[in-house]
Amino acid sequence: MHSYWSVLRLRGAQALLLSAFPARIAYSMVGLGIYFKVQHDTHSISTAGLAVGLNGLAGAVTAGLRGSIMDKWGLQWPIRIFIPTYASLILLFNHGHGGTQLVTLAFILGFSAPPVNLSVRPMWKIVVSADLIRTAYAIDTSVMNIVGVFGPVIATTLALSSHPERALQLTAGLMLITGATLSFVPAAKAWIPEKKVKGELPIWKVAGIRLLMLEGVFIGLGMGAFFIGIPAFATQENLPHRAGTILATLAATTVVGGLFAGLISRKTSPLKAFRIGYFFWFIASIPLAFTYPDWSMMLVVGAIGLANGGQQVFYWEITEAVRPRGTAVAALGWLWTVEGTCAALGETLGGYVADHYSPRWCLAATTIAVAIGLFIITVGKNLLAAADKIPTKEEDTEALGDVLSSEN
Repeated sequence: MHSYWSVLRLRGAQALLLSAFPARIAYSMVGLGIYFKVQHDTHSISTAGLAVGLNGLAGAVTAGLRGSIMDKWGLQWPIRIFIPTYASLILLFNHGHGGTQLVTLAFILGFSAPPVNLSVRPMWKIVVSADLIRTAYAIDTSVMNIVGVFGPVIATTLALSSHPERALQLTAGLMLITGATLSFVPAAKAWIPEKKVKGELPIWKVAGIRLLMLEGVFIGLGMGAFFIGIPAFATQENLPHRAGTILATLAATTVVGGLFAGLISRKTSPLKAFRIGYFFWFIASIPLAFTYPDWSMMLVVGAIGLANGGQQVFYWEITEAVRPRGTAVAALGWLWTVEGTCAALGETLGGYVADHYSPRWCLAATTIAVAIGLFIITVGKNLLAAADKIPTKEEDTEALGDVLSSEN
């Protein structure tokens, strides 16, 4: 506890946490905000799924580019451009009407997604000393995941209230608060991009990264179907308010799973732990398609969160082991470009399947995707051999930092 207080007492740490906090709430709200806005306006789940999917697609395909921009030019000006633009487009979307207009605006909105987490992660090395960096990353990771517990509940509550427009108004306002503070944090001015190492292969030529990208294709499709299937199922059963509660359960157990992974990360190799965790993730997801938006879905989704929380930690430790040097931000961005693009496709297709067939097929697709991902990692484990060892303190620190950059 002493080390935690040592970090929290630092003015730089307080500024970084407080400035990023509003945007992190906004990110946990925007997906459901878009979904309920479009569904309410068009009365079509498939159109709502299309809007959410295209929004995610636009954000994902530019994630690698945004990472590369920051690796080259720094943090300040991207933040100052992206955040005001994003907030303005949210408000424009909120005043839109009709399926075509809303879907188009949601797509445009995704291109301007601010790289908040990609920006925050490298600043911690400036804010705290080397002996406190793991503690700082742990605090920031916990804050980011905890926000995911109540953000969906806030979004769902406001979107289903007598003034549904307030959900996206609040989202835009929270983004603007971060935009007015984050780029002016002293650490943002002091951060210098990591230097590239000559002779390293490009990201897309590294066999281990290629394998993770292939796995990301199926996991993206499956999780995209998952995140549209749950609100679609709840909406069809006239229980839309339960969608936020179920997703909040996922976020809460993900925090617990991540903390557990941190306890054993120094006792086993990331690859071995990742494969074991993958198996439990698959087992937990088997009954998903047979649940209902009540305690049964909450229980299964909670179990999935426990497994997936640990997977996040070990996944980024593996990434840190196999990525080329000098690509601390870009490697994460390009991996998310692949997985996020496929997640957007999964959301889009999932909306159509849920509307015309059944959301249970979306949930079944999640289980199938996890099974395929497990198969890919098992067959290609030799390509990830660099991660089949207990990481050094320095490598573990880098990997914990990478967890912070797994999303925008």
